[in-house]
Amino acid sequence: MVVDEPVTELALASVLQVTVDQVVDSLEALVPTYEDRGFTLKAINGGWRFYSHPDCSAVVEKFVLDGQQNRLTQAALETLAVIAYRQPVSRARVSAIRGVNVEAVMKTLITRGLVEEYGVENETGAILYKTTSYFLERLGLNALTDLPPLAPHLPDLDGLDEILDSLTD
Repeated sequence: MVVDEPVTELALASVLQVTVDQVVDSLEALVPTYEDRGFTLKAINGGWRFYSHPDCSAVVEKFVLDGQQNRLTQAALETLAVIAYRQPVSRARVSAIRGVNVEAVMKTLITRGLVEEYGVENETGAILYKTTSYFLERLGLNALTDLPPLAPHLPDLDGLDEILDSLTD
């Protein structure tokens, strides 16, 4: 409750002077005991952290924000999704996928700590971007592999095979 980032099992074991296995067993045993409370214990981004229970999110949000709106715009959410699923990715590639210039949106995402520079693309020299550990933490994910699959959100393409077959005939 007193840390700003998820705490690793190793750090907890060191502080408590027990084995990592004992910490893991204890944490996993604690998780279900918090189901009916105002908070939960989650393994996030390589560590453990307390979070407010999802059922309490509206009250917590109101308390924290106190009427202020600090949400991302639709453009920022779309850009963040492209980066999350295609990373590492260049700004030009994100713009091409979205079909609009993403300069201002990228600055917002970097400023908010959700995206960071990752390196340089060998062929073009373009700067590559990826999501940060803060992104995982804010979304309540342990790893990028926990992102939901995109397929259910894509347009229905049942007839695509028939169309492609007719074009090749």
